[in-house]
Amino acid sequence: MGSCIYCNAPAGALRRSHAACRASFKNGASRIVTLIENAGCGSTNTSELVAEIEMTAACSYIDNLKLRALLISGWEKAVTKAFEDGVISNEKETALGELIKHFELSQGELDKNGSYTKLVKGALLRDVLEGEVPARVSVVTGCPVNLQKGEKLVWMFGDVRYRTFKTVTHNVGRSHGGSVRIAKGVYYRTGAFESRRINLSEQVIDTGILVATNRHIYFAGDAKKFRVQYDRIICFEPFTDGIGIQRDVETAKPEFFATGDGWFTYNLLTNLAQLG
Repeated sequence: MGSCIYCNAPAGALRRSHAACRASFKNGASRIVTLIENAGCGSTNTSELVAEIEMTAACSYIDNLKLRALLISGWEKAVTKAFEDGVISNEKETALGELIKHFELSQGELDKNGSYTKLVKGALLRDVLEGEVPARVSVVTGCPVNLQKGEKLVWMFGDVRYRTFKTVTHNVGRSHGGSVRIAKGVYYRTGAFESRRINLSEQVIDTGILVATNRHIYFAGDAKKFRVQYDRIICFEPFTDGIGIQRDVETAKPEFFATGDGWFTYNLLTNLAQLG
């Protein structure tokens, strides 16, 4: 006769748990995730939150290991919910940060599905949209490009494929329903990006690092190294996996940078260009 994996009492032949125990665990887990999700979207009383989570866990057969996984899941849902209204607010960023600090959640745990990076990106975009040059990124071993005097590093993309268009089928991100004006910039929401297929001729030139500053974009690969001033770019093209640019030179060919995150890249570079 087996024992219930939740309450450890006899569960009966070929049974691993009691139906009531399973239901209690499921309801408790859902409750904890919801509590964290709601707490991450606004101010909350931390003491009351902790007390309710601890009581729910104790009544629902949720041990510390499972509880930690639920806290992370709730935090990830809170990040997703925080972006529903557009750029993440300062209040929601603060609330999410307080949860990280209080429950001692690590960046590695929170970024397994990219949620921590998404939070940083959203906060950084808010800074730019409000007319500020963000100072949220630092390079431990030194900047890979030579910045000019007074120039500030804003973001760095790794393993970026640089291409020029020279015919292949490609997915292009298109803004659905236009743009939303927030503060001083134009911001395209995450859900506004959809894919459509077009025919392009392209040639992969190099793979390297794309650096965005308050004045330029830099590319540094094995074969190609260059920088482009924002006011020398006449248009930006949103792609689902990167961004295309057209320089203000008569003989210039369209160029494409595959960063893996077209939504963030497009919003970042177009609004940094407006800062100048």
